[in-house]
Order: sequence, then structure tokens, then C-alpha cells
Amino acid sequence: MVFGFGMFFAGVSWVYVSIHEHGFIPAPLALLATTLFCLFIALLFALPFTLSALIPQKPASWLIGLPAIWVLSEWFRSWIFTGFPWLYSGYAHTETWLSGWAPIGGVMWLSFLTALAAAILNQLTLQHRNQRSVKLASMALIAAVVSGYFLQQVNWTSATGKNLSVVLIQPNTDQYKKWTFSERQGILQQLQAQTQPHWGADIIIWPEAAVPATPKYVSDFLKDMDRQAKLNQTALLTGIPIYDGRRKAYFNSVITMGTAQGQYDKTRLVPFGEYVPMQSVLRGLIRFFNLPMSSFSLGESDQPLLNIAGEKVATAICYEIVYPNLVAGMARQATMLLTVSNDAWFGRSIAPRQHMQMARMRALENAKPMMRGTSNGVTALVDHRGEITATIEQFSAGELSGTIAPRSGQTIFSQTGSWPTVILSLLICVGLIARRRTTATD
Repeated sequence: MVFGFGMFFAGVSWVYVSIHEHGFIPAPLALLATTLFCLFIALLFALPFTLSALIPQKPASWLIGLPAIWVLSEWFRSWIFTGFPWLYSGYAHTETWLSGWAPIGGVMWLSFLTALAAAILNQLTLQHRNQRSVKLASMALIAAVVSGYFLQQVNWTSATGKNLSVVLIQPNTDQYKKWTFSERQGILQQLQAQTQPHWGADIIIWPEAAVPATPKYVSDFLKDMDRQAKLNQTALLTGIPIYDGRRKAYFNSVITMGTAQGQYDKTRLVPFGEYVPMQSVLRGLIRFFNLPMSSFSLGESDQPLLNIAGEKVATAICYEIVYPNLVAGMARQATMLLTVSNDAWFGRSIAPRQHMQMARMRALENAKPMMRGTSNGVTALVDHRGEITATIEQFSAGELSGTIAPRSGQTIFSQTGSWPTVILSLLICVGLIARRRTTATD
């Protein structure tokens, strides 16, 4: 747990920015809240490691036991209390030869290989270098690294033959003013002004919640944008809050205008940012529990893909892009990936770069190109190998123009998700525990 606290306090302490600067909590209390959050996540990280007491305390057992428990720890953290799938060790290999394994086993398989490397180094440090098991594990890891290089050359999906022009609008809207009624018209005018020179592009994308009002209050603006998009044969997409009168619920959504079709409602919400757990108790206690747009509901789990320029597009809003299995499930029938985000909540911390790295891994796992539109960066186009092909400067208003080449087909990971790696890890732990009990009985 001590290791976990150090890892999370160093890696996700940017929550302080959201709590203090945007949640209006005094610095000492924000620091305390950040510390408690990191302690809680560290506890969740550490819980699966209690299995280590049940496996044989032998070098050979640790070589496969540590990677298995490490994966189970990351998997556990991906769903407990809605999940916090951040700082997976496999992301360290987004740009190494091991990334060639991503379309097969995803980020958790890369985490398994990373933990295997750590276990081998541990055994070497403990003077077990002559153990046969250490030698075999080292050879297996070297083979995995070399194989990764050749796997990088494999085309898991096929180009559809199209090259679509894309423009990503980065408005750099001030987070403090965004939901102020007096600022609304200026925000809409800026979006319109940034878009105007790019009519005629195949796709134009505005970021998450770019329009700071539900359609009812900006209907004339949306109708005008839809009309211009159709006139110029452009697919225009925007993030916007939606109110469903039938269900009496608000949704964090992406809607389409012009030649595009469909709507996507977010299915993974950020605790306290988009909904407040136990809100009947917590609402009103402090300003942090009353952040703007923190009363969203979950979208349906099985939503049709957006249709853009005749292509099926899998959509993930902000936090959703960090869920490997969620994106894989949507990406199977898609030819492109889309993610929109408002990373202004993170300020100038490392979080936007971390978020971008995880988005790249989703493109790599599914071998599909990605469009990533954000309020203030990192806005980028990513190819099917997870490489950034175009980006613009953070913390500035601008438009990113480029092309995207849709791809059809599925990777192994798109079909199976992380389950093979998780099941393998479970079987390893069960096998090692059973072996210890058998040895103890003998």
C-alpha cells in the first residue's frame, strides 16, 4: 500500500487542481482530500496483493505470481466503485516494441509483461540468476520483446480506401466562465467564428460540452449550424448536455448535425464531477458537491454508432476512453474512433498528457484511427498504430486540420478485450495456491 500511495500521489495528484481551483475548496482541505483519495486508491491497488501470502514462497512461483497478481490489481481497480483505470503499468510501452502486443492482449497484457520484467530483475537482485526458472523467464521476456517488434508490422485492420478531411476546434474556453449565462453568447460566437473558415471539410468536431446549454436554450444557434453544415456537406459534431423530458434526466452527450447522424450519451460518469454519490446527503455541504453539470445520468449501454460520412464511429466522452473493454466493444463494428474531452478541469498538470497517452493505446489496441477533440488540449489525430499524426498547442484557441483514413476489421483485442489476460492471471493464482496447499499437505 505504501508503494501504491507513492505511485498515485505522484501520478494523480492533479485531482488537487479540480478540487481546489474548480471545486473552490481551500488549499489545506484540498490537499487533505487529495491525500485521502490517493490513500483510498492505494488501498484498492493493494487488496489483491493479499493473495501473495497464499502462493508458494519460492523464486519460480514469484516469477509468474507477481505478474498475475499485478494484473488482477489493475483489473480490480477498473470496475470497483465504477472504476479508476488510471496509471496502468502497460502504458509505459505505448512506444516500445512491446506495443506490438497491444492489438492481441491490450494494455493489461503489457502490464503482465512489465511485471514479469520486474519479477526477473528482483530475482537477479536476490542472487537467483542461476535458477533455471529465472533463465526461462528471461528468455520468454526477450522473445516477447522481439516478437513485439514483428507484431508492430502486422496490419490487423484494412483501409476502406477513404481519406476524410477533419477539423478539430479547440476553443480554450475559460472553465470559470463557461457555465455563466452572461458568457454563453460569446462562447457560441467563438465556436461559429472558428468553424466558419472550415465549412466544406468532411468532418468538424467541437469538444465535450462545447455548447454550454441544453438544446432547448440554444435551438436557433443549433438550427443555423445544422443548416450551414448541410449546405456545405459537412458532418458537424459537438459535445452538449442533453435533457430528456421523458426520462427526466440529463446526459453528457455528443450530437450530430449536417451530414452526420446519431447521438451518443456517456455511459461512464466521473464521481463528483458528473454525479454525486449519496447526493441527498452531500449536496449543499460544500461547493465542491455542487459543481456545474454534476447531475448527469448514465446513457444506455447498447447505443448505435454514429454515422459520419458513411462511416461508423465509436464514441467515448472524456473519462470513458480510459476503459479498454468499453472502447473495444464499441470499436468492433466501427471504422473510426472519436473521443471528446474537457481537460480544462486538470489545469496545467500532467493529466492531459496522461489522458492522451491512454487514448493512443485505445487506437493501438483496436487498430483504428482516432479523432480527439478537447477544450484546451491535447487535441490530436491518431493513426491506427497509435501514433499522433497531427496536434496543436495546448492552452490556446485554434483549429487542427488533417485527414483520417477509416479502417475496417477487428483485432484480437477488439473481440476479446482484457478477459484472456485476466483469466490467465486468475488461473495462475489458483494454480499456485493449490500447489502450496498440496505441498503443505504432503
